Amino acid sequence: MITPRFSCSQTDKSVIVSVYCPSVRASDVEINVDETLLSVHINPYFLRLHFPHPLVEDDASSAVYDPSTGYLTVTLTKEVPGQEFKDLDLLAKLLAPRPSQNVQPAPVIEVIDSQDAGGDDVDAELAARTEELSLEQREILQAAENDWQLPQTVPEPLPPLQTTVERRYGFLDMHTGYFRHVEHTENEVNELGTDAEQCPPPERRARRLRHEEQKWDEEHYMADYADDEYIQELIAWPNPHATGTEDFQYTEKENLTMLRLPRKEYLPTPAQTHQLYLTLLTLLFAYAYETRTTQHDPTPESAWTVASLTPAFSALDPPPYGETPASDPSAFTEAELAATFTASYRRSLAFPLYRSFALAEACRADVAALLARGRRVVTRCLLEMKDILDHHDVYYVYSKIWLDDFCVWTLAYASDDVVANLAEGVKALKMKKNLIGWDLEGLEALTREDERSPDSDDESEDEIERMLPAPL
Repeated sequence: MITPRFSCSQTDKSVIVSVYCPSVRASDVEINVDETLLSVHINPYFLRLHFPHPLVEDDASSAVYDPSTGYLTVTLTKEVPGQEFKDLDLLAKLLAPRPSQNVQPAPVIEVIDSQDAGGDDVDAELAARTEELSLEQREILQAAENDWQLPQTVPEPLPPLQTTVERRYGFLDMHTGYFRHVEHTENEVNELGTDAEQCPPPERRARRLRHEEQKWDEEHYMADYADDEYIQELIAWPNPHATGTEDFQYTEKENLTMLRLPRKEYLPTPAQTHQLYLTLLTLLFAYAYETRTTQHDPTPESAWTVASLTPAFSALDPPPYGETPASDPSAFTEAELAATFTASYRRSLAFPLYRSFALAEACRADVAALLARGRRVVTRCLLEMKDILDHHDVYYVYSKIWLDDFCVWTLAYASDDVVANLAEGVKALKMKKNLIGWDLEGLEALTREDERSPDSDDESEDEIERMLPAPL
């Protein structure tokens, strides 16, 4: 079945769905409405949409097919007139499966009231005798009172059973097999080598850190710090997605890309959801750096830049990078935000052409601004990253294992409140240079000292003239 192009709009009383299905017989259209679920089938097209509120088929509902344009227009009545249907422009969210409803069963017994049965003296005597018993005797006494059921404890959970040497990676660790033949590809950002499929998570992180140490170049950093005229121009450049104020609307190309995204229902644990938000920060940082250094005009090196700056791509090592994650999955501590950005800062100072702490700070400010504009703008950034990677012969694999699912999750499952809180946390974050692990302040001080002190090899023009031979 083919998913057709479509768009949705609404009035106070109805929802209008326009479906592009050219060269079909209108008599073959099958339309079903089940509360919030709408399905349209007309061979070879099939469309199933999940709306936030119920719809009904009544006399005011209609379906009109225009063979000259190829559009089928379906008008359905809102069950509650005047109710607003939000996010009708988020096509991936409408296409996502309906979330499962796991209803907890109600308690079988409800305690209305309780009271003591008396006999305080007997209870006191029994308590005194119980204290004199040994641990084993207490367990036997307790078992006698509970139909001779000895106390039991839950055993410690066993480590997950590994039935294969391959380790999972990517979005929610759902993928495997993409790097089996990595030695035959020109993947320059892969830091795990030929055993990327078998490398466990702790080893991935260790290799990433070692590779960053190998690539760190003090002279490169000092040169960019001393001659930063062009870097200052990049810092001053306004990011259009971060500063735009116009009404947001996805382009036709973006809508077509969203139609090709996977349609899955994601069931992450609270801890996994927390990690996804942290991973989103690293993705947006890589996007902000690439966009700022190319001024939103991608180059053939853009795919390499995005993949190199994202730890989840180059080393299959997503956050968290801190030791103690927040107890609330939707809350983010300053320490774990700093640890997440530390990984991105290190990569921006070790790999790309322009290596500047001030430039990294500007990229973090871009991340905060993009998050503040909401899920729609964040998804647009992810779609642009996906487009860059999809057009690369090698790095498209990172789009498959990360960005496809991330776009769907951001549109359909991410929380606007959490994204807004994350934007505030990133904006208020104070990144210190000593967190990076390299002596940035010492190198900068040394560079400033070299700029102030005159070079002993330089001579003034007068001295050079005196050294020249006198004219004849």
